[in-house]
Amino acid sequence: MDFIIRPVRLSDASDIALLRCMPGVFEPTLGHPASRIEQSEKFLAGMGDNSFEFVAEAQGKVIGMGGISIFSGARLRHSAGLGIMVHKEWQNRGVGTAILKAILDMADNWLMLERVELGVFADNTGAIRLYERMGFVAEGKKRHAAIKNGEYADEIIMVRLLSEQKK
Repeated sequence: MDFIIRPVRLSDASDIALLRCMPGVFEPTLGHPASRIEQSEKFLAGMGDNSFEFVAEAQGKVIGMGGISIFSGARLRHSAGLGIMVHKEWQNRGVGTAILKAILDMADNWLMLERVELGVFADNTGAIRLYERMGFVAEGKKRHAAIKNGEYADEIIMVRLLSEQKK
């Protein structure tokens, strides 16, 4: 493995901002080509106790990021939302899988989260296959959920239940 997985640091903000606006990275996320370093700094500085973010690092640079945020509210504390992105040149090299494994280890073994959910564009078949390999199943579709390349795009909602992983 040419990279490590570690918790995110505030000093990662500039690398994360570059990822968020990188062609081949921002299109399948809710990022855009005008992401600014200040936005990443604000996000990282504002992370609360219910956000858990990891990065993949290679040669001193962040090449991927992913994490979960536990939903607020007493009746939702068993659930979290997940997001992930990987540098264009590092896609299909195990980075996404490694980040996802770190996130799910945190969710399952340290936070005891029953439900982890995510949204993925319906045309992102590579990501859907990765999520399915990691135990996620499609739960529904949000039609015209977001704008992607000047058109409305559908989003698949996927979920992974801890109780179903232990069977």
